[in-house]
Amino acid sequence: MHSLKSIAVLFICVFIMNCEESLPPITDTFSEQIRLNQIGYYPQAVKKAVVVDFEGANRFQVVDSVSMKVLMTGSLSQTKDWQLSREKVRIADFSEVTEEGTYLLLVAGLGYSYPFEIRKNVLHDVFQGSVKGLYYQRVSVPLEEKHAGKWHREMAHPDDSLLFHPSSGKEEGYMASPGGWYDAGDYNKYIVNATFPLGQLYLLEEQYPNSISDNTLNIPESGNGRSDYLDELKYGMDWTLTMQDEDGGLFHKLTAKNFEGMVMPNEATSQRYIVGKGTTATLDFAACAAQASRVYEKVAPLYAARCLRAAKKAYAWALEHPAVAFVNPADVSTGQYGDTNFDDEWFWADTELFVSTQDATYLDRLTKRPFDFDFRPGESWTTYMRFLGMFTILNHPDVVPKPLYNKVRQGILNSADALVKKAEDLDYFQPIDDFQWGSNSDVLNAAMIMAQAYRLEPKEEYLNGVQQSMGYILGTNAMGVSYLTGFGDKTPMFIHHRQSAADGIEEPVPGLLSGGPNSRLQDVSGGAVYPQNPAPMQSWVDQEPSYASNEICLNWNAPMTYVLGFLEREAK
Repeated sequence: MHSLKSIAVLFICVFIMNCEESLPPITDTFSEQIRLNQIGYYPQAVKKAVVVDFEGANRFQVVDSVSMKVLMTGSLSQTKDWQLSREKVRIADFSEVTEEGTYLLLVAGLGYSYPFEIRKNVLHDVFQGSVKGLYYQRVSVPLEEKHAGKWHREMAHPDDSLLFHPSSGKEEGYMASPGGWYDAGDYNKYIVNATFPLGQLYLLEEQYPNSISDNTLNIPESGNGRSDYLDELKYGMDWTLTMQDEDGGLFHKLTAKNFEGMVMPNEATSQRYIVGKGTTATLDFAACAAQASRVYEKVAPLYAARCLRAAKKAYAWALEHPAVAFVNPADVSTGQYGDTNFDDEWFWADTELFVSTQDATYLDRLTKRPFDFDFRPGESWTTYMRFLGMFTILNHPDVVPKPLYNKVRQGILNSADALVKKAEDLDYFQPIDDFQWGSNSDVLNAAMIMAQAYRLEPKEEYLNGVQQSMGYILGTNAMGVSYLTGFGDKTPMFIHHRQSAADGIEEPVPGLLSGGPNSRLQDVSGGAVYPQNPAPMQSWVDQEPSYASNEICLNWNAPMTYVLGFLEREAK
């Protein structure tokens, strides 16, 4: 005879089994109305999904995709009216689920979300993939199948017979400048947008050394006894050194006069030129090279010394030419990367050279320059480098005078506090409300500020802000897209990237970050087709002609790599 207790237990077990059996089967169709991080979450992270334009069921379930057990049943929030995405949404907060596994979110009437993981080091593969994306952008060498897989390609652009454009200050002759990375979806190379990303990437190495060890990325240098991360960065740095003129100044860019068509690199055979020379490129190089001297000091001391000599020489040129702005010559239409305000470049260069040399001359100039701690979307390569200088100051409290350190420390904390507060009140929990060219990099650059604040004061709200920014990039956004090619269930397939468009392979080159929503829609005249009057957060289309929203770029991948590397070391 069963006791009342045993009967109750039996009833509960049967009830649970019936509930589990009543779950709909998993198919290959997932709800586009459930937006979440398509890769996954760290166990202790805030975990929120956004349910879009749905007034049906009030509850959601977290389902183990293997056992089909329900780990949690929760209530959807009240409906919120989000203006930036023009959506009515409800929030599913499942932060209490911390057990490692692979899960789906189930909302009756909508179905299942894309699957996601909860585990430690959940972004490990994405982190490494973002760095391997740089390898696929290498210039002047073939990408061999053993390293590049199906995205292998012939050698292109040896860049050993470059003509001097008159804007370079050279009247005749040839120059060799091989190597480096293609800047973006085009086949050109730009000093400003090579050194700025390198600065962000070097920051990760200084703060979290050996995040990617040797023999990890499957690149040609793997197995040489040095970190694959440093090997890949050196490939980019080596090219910048070739762009320094004998007088110390940096040529601005290496390009054809016009953008090539959507062809493979080896089919882009227009004559290439050394174009321009200016203060922005020279100072950015000086800062980056000084930083490189510290990064490579222990693993390649001769190379480190070479970088520091080059940095000093570039800085000396800039002192004699303090405000030479670059503007595209009339016969050149490739990326300009122009700038007329040099304060941020001076700040970054002064900081890196002071920390690397401890020469008080640089410190004196540094402290006389303005300090601007306000983050503004759209700054990117024009002004964000002042933050790189500030991050370096915070990294070296033993070298920097205490009053300067304290000033920067408080400024960064204040900036991070403002970003955290903004993200709390914004659609999809990201820290920006203005979506410009490369808005995804704006999200990540803001996350870098919050990451520095967390390093100073490990408050939960700072770490949450960084994690939710990455969640936005990986699927918790108004397009329901994981914006990094090759990572996630719904990713960009038609990026504005010449090799991906021309190689005949269905999937684009992996590990490249799409620029993201851009409410300015500059590419409509170039063939991109958007929905009529799209919401700011929905001004993105997965179309090859959409260079304003769906191109890739070095300075977008770099902050993503930094944030991923930071989270892999700090998040639990």
